[in-house]
Amino acid sequence: MITWRRLGEADFPQVGEWLSQPHVARWWNHETSPEAVARDFGPAARGEEPSEDLLVLLDGRPIGLIQRSRFADYPEYGTELTAAEVDVPEGAMTVDYLIGDPALTGRGHGAELIRAIVAATWADHPGCTAIIVAVHAANRPSWRVLENAGLRRIAEASLEPDNPIDDRAHYVYRIDRPAGPARG
Repeated sequence: MITWRRLGEADFPQVGEWLSQPHVARWWNHETSPEAVARDFGPAARGEEPSEDLLVLLDGRPIGLIQRSRFADYPEYGTELTAAEVDVPEGAMTVDYLIGDPALTGRGHGAELIRAIVAATWADHPGCTAIIVAVHAANRPSWRVLENAGLRRIAEASLEPDNPIDDRAHYVYRIDRPAGPARG
């Protein structure tokens, strides 16, 4: 069973280890020193930033990380998407995610995680209208996870890559909040 909880400072060594794994490091391109992890994840862990950094658990065992945020809290991301002619509706959110243990990749856990966080987002954030995720076009495992979780590709966009070795080619995925029951 996939669950999660807010990332805490005690989790930072695990996050640093995951960020150093080749399958994660290739796409996240993140510094992995204890100081860098504390610098970059500390504000969200302490509630000083509006994003949610969540430790992902499989049957109670840490396996990954998901970051969930509102485009309104980080307007530069929405502006970049809008400039690439991607519709970012008011209330839209985004997620970023990783499965840290390479032995656990390719087993469906990523899609299970995305399906679960999408369902939870509708409950946790009643104002969320859509979840929009941009993924580098060469990161096939990541965009396949989104497809397997039910998100649909809505655009190809030229966006700033997370890793400077990459070009700007991205696929953009979206899932909209399900319509509620008809009111009569």
